[in-house]
Amino acid sequence: MERRLATVVAMDVVGYSRLMEQDEAGTLQRLKDMHSSLLAPAISGRGGRVVKQMGDGFLSEFPSVVDALQCAVDIQQQLSARNSAAPASRRLQLRIGLHLGDIIVEGDDI
Repeated sequence: MERRLATVVAMDVVGYSRLMEQDEAGTLQRLKDMHSSLLAPAISGRGGRVVKQMGDGFLSEFPSVVDALQCAVDIQQQLSARNSAAPASRRLQLRIGLHLGDIIVEGDDI
């Protein structure tokens, strides 16, 4: 069993069920767009990697807690700018949590 110290960042969309109920196709498209144009570039740009996506949840891993925290701040700032032009009922907002500790590695999964 391989273990290593890492920072894990977990993200999920606030009110995802409500958003899907109101506009399933639009919400799914906005989520995909957010992942490809904001989340994935921000994570890789700070030295992290996307481990998995589960519905409205994202799990990523960083070797540095400082880079993970800065990535979270970057994402929240960029998302806030994007949301400023959108009606409140269509905004995608993220909850982001960070955890620093030993992880167990199994292939590409943690």
